[in-house]
Amino acid sequence: MDFLIFQIVILIFSIVLHEVSHGWIANSLGDSTAKLAGRLTLNPLPHIDPIGSVALPLFLIIMSNITGGGIIFGWAKPVPVNPSNLRNPRWGGVWVSLAGPGSNLLVALVFGLLLRFFGADLSPALALLFGYIAFINILLGVFNLLPIPPLDGSHILFSLLPRSLDSLKIFLSQYGFIVLLFVIFFFFQFISLAVNGIFRLIVGTSLF
Repeated sequence: MDFLIFQIVILIFSIVLHEVSHGWIANSLGDSTAKLAGRLTLNPLPHIDPIGSVALPLFLIIMSNITGGGIIFGWAKPVPVNPSNLRNPRWGGVWVSLAGPGSNLLVALVFGLLLRFFGADLSPALALLFGYIAFINILLGVFNLLPIPPLDGSHILFSLLPRSLDSLKIFLSQYGFIVLLFVIFFFFQFISLAVNGIFRLIVGTSLF
């Protein structure tokens, strides 16, 4: 039970960092909406979504520990961003969207490399904690880069698509959530392979 709590705490702070990174980059590129809304803080309270930050992750972590596998995921309240305030709305929007997954992958890199080079000097509990920090942040980073609404990858895709592909943008905007559920149910094993592959590349071994 104690480690379930650790996993929830890791996930909450990882998704909070994800959202704050969106707002911080937006603020640096000219949009102070998140700052004015009081969302550029690592205090989790302004960011927590009761369902996405607590109830769903707790359920998924319990099921993962019972079944021995599965997706562990969650979300925070989205940080407000007004693209029209950005100095360059198109490319600024790309950088704002990349900031969230990028922050997760950076955290994973830091803790993964600490585990790789200093893991032998850590207690088993601390080594496992570092492993979960790296793994959960890789999962959040990779998953959010999928080019499917409402994930960050879709905002990057929409910013880069030429006008000739507006029909694809409209389709994904209308049916993105259905497409996302389809991907989760039928193709998550490929996402899991990518996550485990990146984890092994950074740490040198598998978590599970």
